Amino acid sequence: MVTTLYLIRHGETEGADVKRYKGSIDVPLSDNGIIQIQKTSDFVFRHIKLSEAAKKKSYLNDIHKPHLKSSEELALSSVFCSDLSRAVKSAEIVAEPYAISPVANPAFRERSFGVWEGMSFPEIKEQYPSEFEAWASDPVTFSPVCGESTVDLNARVMPALNGILEKHQGESIALVAHGGVNRVILCNIMGVPLENVFRVEQDFAAVNVIEFWDKYPVVKLLNGVFYG
Repeated sequence: MVTTLYLIRHGETEGADVKRYKGSIDVPLSDNGIIQIQKTSDFVFRHIKLSEAAKKKSYLNDIHKPHLKSSEELALSSVFCSDLSRAVKSAEIVAEPYAISPVANPAFRERSFGVWEGMSFPEIKEQYPSEFEAWASDPVTFSPVCGESTVDLNARVMPALNGILEKHQGESIALVAHGGVNRVILCNIMGVPLENVFRVEQDFAAVNVIEFWDKYPVVKLLNGVFYG
């Protein structure tokens, strides 16, 4: 069996012109963000229709001999998302062509930045200089006051994702989440230490395509962006 995961970041949010740590603050999509995620949804719809032929030509097909779907079966079976409104709205747009409703799960919320939430980089540097330096030196285990570390985020996200993948083997599914969440997932999938989490870019409305061939993951697309 081949399980395909479309891992998507939500579209642009209101106030995105100023870079702030939004974290678990519930910020809605901007009008531009809605357009971005609609274009991402269009890509996912097209990609699903073409992906099965590509799988049949893959060298992995010779190794794993999976059961591949017929053209009538090609669709997203489920869409999952964070329960923050920017992810929920994005997931609704992704799910619409398949007449399904997304399933929201707080386990996929963005990392909480505690007292830093809503603040810009310059504001954090000015008000919390020693803490900012500690975070820059150790982005994995350091957490702001009342916030989460990357290790905390990893412990929250990965069991939830693994449970979904186990339940939906052989299906095409989507998860709409956040930049930090997606980076942690991609590091785990690619076997990259979490120390390198910020070397993985995730733009607004970016889509990553991961195929699991008998649980052997292959990243087919990374940070794909389909808007101008």
